[in-house]
Amino acid sequence: MNFARAFAQCSLPHGCMLACSFMSISRARTIAFDVLLRVAKQNAYADDVLRAELDGTVKTEDAGLATELALGVLRWQRLLDFVVDRYLKKPANTADVEVRIALRLGLYQLMFLDRVPARAAVHESVELVKRARKRSAATLVNAILRKAAKEPLPGNSPAEAVARLFAPDLSLADRLGIQFSHPTWIVERWLGIYGEERTRALLHSNNRVPVLSGYLFDPQRSEDAAKALERAGCRILPGRLLRDAWVLEGGNPSACEAVRSGWVAIQDEASQAVARLVAGDPGNAVLDLCAAPGGKTLLLARAVGTQGHVVAADLHEHRVRAMKGRFELAGVRNVETVTVDAEQQLPFERLFDRILVDVPCSGTGTLARHPEIRWKLRAEDLRDLHGRQARLLRNALPLLAPQGRLVYSTCSLEPEENELVTREVLGTLGDTFRIADPRAVIETFLQESVRAESVVSADGFFRTFPSEQGTDGFFAALIERRNS
Repeated sequence: MNFARAFAQCSLPHGCMLACSFMSISRARTIAFDVLLRVAKQNAYADDVLRAELDGTVKTEDAGLATELALGVLRWQRLLDFVVDRYLKKPANTADVEVRIALRLGLYQLMFLDRVPARAAVHESVELVKRARKRSAATLVNAILRKAAKEPLPGNSPAEAVARLFAPDLSLADRLGIQFSHPTWIVERWLGIYGEERTRALLHSNNRVPVLSGYLFDPQRSEDAAKALERAGCRILPGRLLRDAWVLEGGNPSACEAVRSGWVAIQDEASQAVARLVAGDPGNAVLDLCAAPGGKTLLLARAVGTQGHVVAADLHEHRVRAMKGRFELAGVRNVETVTVDAEQQLPFERLFDRILVDVPCSGTGTLARHPEIRWKLRAEDLRDLHGRQARLLRNALPLLAPQGRLVYSTCSLEPEENELVTREVLGTLGDTFRIADPRAVIETFLQESVRAESVVSADGFFRTFPSEQGTDGFFAALIERRNS
């Protein structure tokens, strides 16, 4: 990893970096900095902030670079900090979050983006610090990034290069945590659950740019939707996991008429699979208990048809309003939206043929798509989530009709949120409910090249892993009610 060659192309004399003002900060770097600052200070989610920032006035190339910078820095945050701290006399005392973000942004460009000139990476990081009213730190940022640009790191990749700098006595969990930029406590957990080989593969996959997938809500609009996506620069490929899914490469799908109008929904294939596992039949009554933002609800509504009925419930009124608007835009008429606290006794008087309980969870199966989660999550959160998830499932089960089907799901890889919840709740209900084998249902929607056994574990649960299926990591339990 030799950055010196790129930096040598800079025509500015040494020391001029702080004095020059003719180079303005690019919009992409400004957006990325602001996104990272809101994630750090306001506990925001990068994906939500990026979606709000990247409006129609932002050029496609700026939107692409801003996204790459913001999510790339979040994915590689711990590795970047390890390198930065090598140049700081007192790393712990560099508390200003604005300064730390500027350093991460500059270093990420130097280490990971070959197409970005070192001059631009260094200078604009300095200017970002000034813009953040931390002018006194500009000299420090300039000095650190210039040193990093000139110092070759041994190895063919940043992760390999940094691994060669570790102390010999560093623990395996710390080594992997720094090298692949994850908190040590998560690495320790996964080593204990999955072993070293599978953990390494999982850590590596969490730092890749995730595949963008979607599905066509209205098959009659297939040709129009495909043309609209192509006009937006998107290449359409068949789904990797599901026969009816699309994989989208390139372009800007969010600016596409087919997406804005609801003809095409952007949703990971594993998430789509969970909704399809519910396997609603025409005319069914369905409850989607934690429905927002409504991507799975649309699939449920399509499955039950115009004679069926879906109740889409969520805790937060503003999210329910947003769902309702989404359904109206897509022309969906068989969904009723309601605001419900599902941790309390549910207000529904009828029974449902199908229920989806896609609970709020840690999101550890989505760390490539939402990298900030790895830095927000704490070990104690899993215990709190477990209690909440168990209450949601326990409240939903009595509403399931005889011979009905309920799917409990998460986008988590953690046993506390998955099989331990289902076993705890069902263990208190006698033989009224049972966990059913999902393979027969799964075979109806998987690609022919994908075997059901590859996504159904030996204990009978649906599971996907980013490192194995190339999707987000999801868990689902298919629960059936016996005749009563």
